[in-house]
Amino acid sequence: MTVKDSLLRHLGPFGNPWAVAGETLILPLLAVAIGIWVNPLDPLWIKASFPWAWFAPVILAMRYGPFAGLGGASVLLLAWFAFNTSGWIVGEFPKLNYLGGLILVMVAGEFSSIWLARARRAEGIQMYLDQRLEYLTHQYYLLRLSHDRLEQDLIGRPMAMRDALSTLHSLIRDEPGAAASPLPGAQGLLRLLAQYCQLEIATIHSAADGEIKAEPLATIGQARNNGRLDTDDPLVRDAVEAGTLSHLAAALAAGASPSSYAIAVPMKTFDDELIGLLAVERVPFFALNEEMLQTLNLLVSYYVDGLDARKLAAEIQSEFPACPDDFAAELQRLWRVRQGSLTGSSITVLEFLPRPELDDLAFQIGRQRRSLDVTWLIDLPQRKVLVTLMPLAGAAESEGYIARIEQWVRQMSGSSLSEAGVFPHVLHVNEIAPLPLLNQLFEICNVPAEARSLRADA
Repeated sequence: MTVKDSLLRHLGPFGNPWAVAGETLILPLLAVAIGIWVNPLDPLWIKASFPWAWFAPVILAMRYGPFAGLGGASVLLLAWFAFNTSGWIVGEFPKLNYLGGLILVMVAGEFSSIWLARARRAEGIQMYLDQRLEYLTHQYYLLRLSHDRLEQDLIGRPMAMRDALSTLHSLIRDEPGAAASPLPGAQGLLRLLAQYCQLEIATIHSAADGEIKAEPLATIGQARNNGRLDTDDPLVRDAVEAGTLSHLAAALAAGASPSSYAIAVPMKTFDDELIGLLAVERVPFFALNEEMLQTLNLLVSYYVDGLDARKLAAEIQSEFPACPDDFAAELQRLWRVRQGSLTGSSITVLEFLPRPELDDLAFQIGRQRRSLDVTWLIDLPQRKVLVTLMPLAGAAESEGYIARIEQWVRQMSGSSLSEAGVFPHVLHVNEIAPLPLLNQLFEICNVPAEARSLRADA
């Protein structure tokens, strides 16, 4: 870290309320102390050409908002009463001086509040986009590995990448006792990795509050010490500190100490929370190559991504089991973004009345979604309901989406949305929490209770 970065970090606003309260008290007192030292006859600069003491409340208002600025102004007011009572400063209360100072503090505080809100909104959007980018990056590499050309290269392997992804997808959902386990399907994950990446001896360990538990959650092969993890092992420490896969060959080449493990893979969620670690003790020499390491890392990442999504979706799916995992997880993420940065999103609902000549219209419109959108198709006996979750989209984006769909339908069938039996509704992920919002959606579209609880793949 450079000297400039270190200075900016120390000069940045505090996040702890007690630290803010301490600065609100200390900074005006420091201004008063400087006034006593520089100008002892008028320490508050009341009769001076410029009221230098008011710099302290103004700085507080700029850093933390109007309330901190008013707190600093209150300290100056108490200082004046103390000086006046002791006879240090005589005369009437300087009304114009304090009135002007308060106005300046309020203006600075209002300016600070606006820009702090904008900064929080930008940080929330950036954090959400970073998470989506990381997720899409994982998906891209997995799809690349799933390509037919790579499947031909791996024809001697016991299973195809597509089968591996399908197995991973069902591990969390179908594993007995998945809800109570910190890493649902951990034993199944180890079996899959052993079959696909040729691991011979490996263990999976759960983690809580950044601390990895030594006792294994799942094991394969005859591990040393009954699978207990050596948390002081240099390879394990390097993997946890770096947050990425570490293997023995690279560690030795970098000059690290010898390790008891061949590979260590930390399991981290989107928000950089450590939830587990895969420790591999033995793997065939010829299997330890770049392709295998990349595949191992991506399969573990895919498992963690699915686990994180299921945790996010659990609250919604407990009430509405029919809600798809990706839709429920994305709605929860967007609700968190809304709470943290006041940046809303939209839900566009399209009701499709039965039209024999346009029977597959809902599926075709579902494919017209944007890259960030998530859809949920509710298939009812007499009609279909297509729900499209539009991240970081306001009313204008929703109206533009509906207008684009109407133009597309008009080009395809020569009729408007209403003539084609399609009726749009727009809801906003704004002030209403996800569960009441979905209840409102179902009430608007008259979705029966049984359709809310029956999974599409049941």
